[in-house]
Amino acid sequence: MSALSPFVLLFAPWALAGAAALLVRRSPRWVGWSGVAAAALAVAASLQLAAGLLAGRPAAAAMGDTFGADALSAILCVCISLVSLLAAAFGPGLAGPETDAGATRRFRVGLSAFAPTMLLAVTTQNVAIMWVAIEATTIASALVIPLARTKASVEASWKYMLICSVGIALAFTGTVLAYFDFISTAGARQGALTFAVLQQAAPVLHRELMQLAFAFILVGYGTKAGLAPMHTWLPDAYSEAPPPIAAMMSGVLVAVAMYAIARWKAVVDVAATPAFTNALLLGAGLLSVAIGAFSLVVQRHYKRMLAYSSVEHMGLVSLGLALGPAGTFAALLHLVNHAFAKSMAFLAAGRVSRRYATTEIAGVSGLLGAMPWSGGLFAAAVLALIGLPPFGLFVSEFLLVRAAVVSGHFWIAAAVAVFILTTFVSLLRHLNAMLYGPVPEGVETGEPRSWGLVALAGCLAVLLALGLVLPWPVSALLDRSVAVLTP
Repeated sequence: MSALSPFVLLFAPWALAGAAALLVRRSPRWVGWSGVAAAALAVAASLQLAAGLLAGRPAAAAMGDTFGADALSAILCVCISLVSLLAAAFGPGLAGPETDAGATRRFRVGLSAFAPTMLLAVTTQNVAIMWVAIEATTIASALVIPLARTKASVEASWKYMLICSVGIALAFTGTVLAYFDFISTAGARQGALTFAVLQQAAPVLHRELMQLAFAFILVGYGTKAGLAPMHTWLPDAYSEAPPPIAAMMSGVLVAVAMYAIARWKAVVDVAATPAFTNALLLGAGLLSVAIGAFSLVVQRHYKRMLAYSSVEHMGLVSLGLALGPAGTFAALLHLVNHAFAKSMAFLAAGRVSRRYATTEIAGVSGLLGAMPWSGGLFAAAVLALIGLPPFGLFVSEFLLVRAAVVSGHFWIAAAVAVFILTTFVSLLRHLNAMLYGPVPEGVETGEPRSWGLVALAGCLAVLLALGLVLPWPVSALLDRSVAVLTP
């Protein structure tokens, strides 16, 4: 199989699934299964990329180094593809109550654009194409957020698109600043917009200009990642989006934005020193963890509760990227754990909201009695998100705190411990209120066992595996990713 083949398998099936959603109007179930097939092929291509790298084969590259995959790209491709497969399987037309054909069609078209744009962002080596791809994720996801076409969902979509577009414009400013510094200093050369060439030329670039560029890039892509104080779009968008889209946005879209920040940090650290980027990431990370943790205390809606949890977790990732190689390993492992835990939580929350017809925590009680399987899986996802062992997030949070202590950032370790404890108490209190007590009158009890529960149980198995054994392929890919980001 040629080097281009994995990239063809990543994108071509999504194009066919999107075309089917546009052209086929009378067979929504067939269109839905075509999306599942596209996602499954993308999973196969991602695993092929990862396996090839682990086998020692050079990173695949195609189209003049426009596309390429190192360990960091491969591991994010696997996460994006698997979460997209879940979203495709849980989407309208294949799961849950039947929705109107138009909404089903819009969802399938949006999904067929949303998933490949994220894959493009992490497989292109060109900083301009990466920026375009991340901007495209905003458009693709914003079209699907108001699937129910309520006033709240339309407002949430506009707010998301407006704030993230401002953010992505700032990221563009930073990208242009860095590129013109490169051109004026190193001169025009082939592949000038690729990370490899930028990093090679970084020692001769202007330190102050690259630091200014990184400030724009952090604010720009940080807006997309939901870092505070640019996170204001996130609770509205996550709570109003259909559960499969919320799972993709919270599970992997934020990871794609953090990926862009990490890639640029590696370039700027060579041009200047890591002290500047580390200071910015520590500040943004601590603010995000603090706002996320304390916002959870007063939450009344469980979907918004999961959204603020994302703000907290992206803050932890930002902190990890600033704590050297050990912290970077913890941050990347945290991204992987968070992708599966948050996707599982939103998909389970979708089943809960359909049964109880409310997203208010006070409106949901006796969940374990009404929906023993869905309630149990939702509880497991929340327990994973608060960092309880034996789930994977416990390991990544422990490694992150240890990295802070080892690197001499004792006050950061102490602050993170306090914020994590606040999150723990808040989420546990909200979860207990939902799990126990009488089932509200009019809420049906019992649930048919379905393949959806098996899929959520699969996420649970991944979180347990990452918490108990950390499989060698994952640790090897993470080690190589750390080597790429901390040369």
